[in-house]
Amino acid sequence: MTNGDNTMSIENRTVLITGANRGIGRALVEEALRLGAKRVYGGTRVALTHPDERVTYLSLDVTDQAQIEAAAKAVESLDVLVNNAGLAAYDNLSDRALLEQHLAVNLFGPHAMASAFLPQLIESRGAIVNVLSVAALASLPMIPAYSISKAAAFSLTQSQRALLAPQGVRVHAVLTGPTDTEMSRDLDVPKASPESVARAIFDGVAAGDEEIFPDPLSAMLAPSWAEGSVKALERQNASLLS
Repeated sequence: MTNGDNTMSIENRTVLITGANRGIGRALVEEALRLGAKRVYGGTRVALTHPDERVTYLSLDVTDQAQIEAAAKAVESLDVLVNNAGLAAYDNLSDRALLEQHLAVNLFGPHAMASAFLPQLIESRGAIVNVLSVAALASLPMIPAYSISKAAAFSLTQSQRALLAPQGVRVHAVLTGPTDTEMSRDLDVPKASPESVARAIFDGVAAGDEEIFPDPLSAMLAPSWAEGSVKALERQNASLLS
């Protein structure tokens, strides 16, 4: 969905990207720099450096509340929060602990990050970008715990969108298809490059797309999405807040 009032260019903005050490996260860091971001914070669980002085890496495990709070104190202003850190493991739902681990990273992590950085985002009238998956819409049975956690995170995204709109904070859902990263290396299907996905994500933010379909597989869903029944129901439900 595109709304002209929800557009945001990355140029001269401050961006924080979780899971910034590899895959889509690393590509997002480079794309933000290419687009002229003023400052890029990369959340990682490993120590990293970057040759561009605009990049600052933060020690950040999205399941560690103390690290999240420390990061929020270190980042004085923020325009765009990209919740990209994720976990995907093959399972058959026989291990509850593994399901809880997926929920900790893929659901409660983005929730904790958004809560911690909300004052900065309200101040800047900024944006939250939750990197999800088409598995949020239709489960992949070989990774059901991942699918469940992403479906829950999509519901979180819709709820945040409705609740934060009055405070001027935009919320985007990125519904990725197969991407050529370490997370999906064992999936034997055509995959988009992380760089192309990163470009499409920031293009979607700039266009004000509430749902961003950043690769060839997910893009097949885009034409019917904005006027489809699921989106209509979301709007109807959001209107109950007014």
